[in-house]
Amino acid sequence: MTPSVRLGLLVVVLAAAAGSLFLWSPQRVLSEGFTSGDSPAWAGLGFVLVFAAGTLAFFPKPVLNVAAGVLFGAPEGVILAVAGTTLGAVLAFVLGRGLGREALRPFLKGKMLAALDRRLTSQGFRTVFLLRVVPGVPFPAVNFAAAFSGVPLRSFAGATALGVLPGTAAYVVAGASASSPTSPAFLISVGVMVALTALTLVSMWRSRRSATAPATVHSVA
Repeated sequence: MTPSVRLGLLVVVLAAAAGSLFLWSPQRVLSEGFTSGDSPAWAGLGFVLVFAAGTLAFFPKPVLNVAAGVLFGAPEGVILAVAGTTLGAVLAFVLGRGLGREALRPFLKGKMLAALDRRLTSQGFRTVFLLRVVPGVPFPAVNFAAAFSGVPLRSFAGATALGVLPGTAAYVVAGASASSPTSPAFLISVGVMVALTALTLVSMWRSRRSATAPATVHSVA
């Protein structure tokens, strides 16, 4: 199978995964099919699998994180949500590396893409970790950028699990304490989410400003 055919297959698989959300909803499956009161081990495993499938299908992760808190509470919900997030990321990574990497290697000749590829290859764990922690970086983009680079799978998975922990914990705790909106846990989690949103907006503004600055200088000259 040629690299271009594998890339086409990757696009089809991802499109099918995203399109499947018209037929099923991870949030509905979780709310109707899994509870922490019946068969805890099965419920936890089922939650992780549904979470991973939803992540691969580009379903909003914050919704799934909140569901983890509602269904399982803060401690267990955080563990399951991080596990589901990591498993979904690993599935995307494996698909991207197996089907798309060789076909897209020629496009890494640009300075920015080549620099990102070198950094991911030489400092894979640190780079993926920072990309996961920094707000505003699209989760799927990191999955496939890492897959198309030379970062080892082990480093990618470990950095993902640690990097998503702060944001995931905030949403899970918010879901777990939603019934007590005046509780310290709920207020702190909401404060963390607001701070992450603010950091995202600031990051986007700074990126846009950096991108337009050279053009502005050139036009003045």
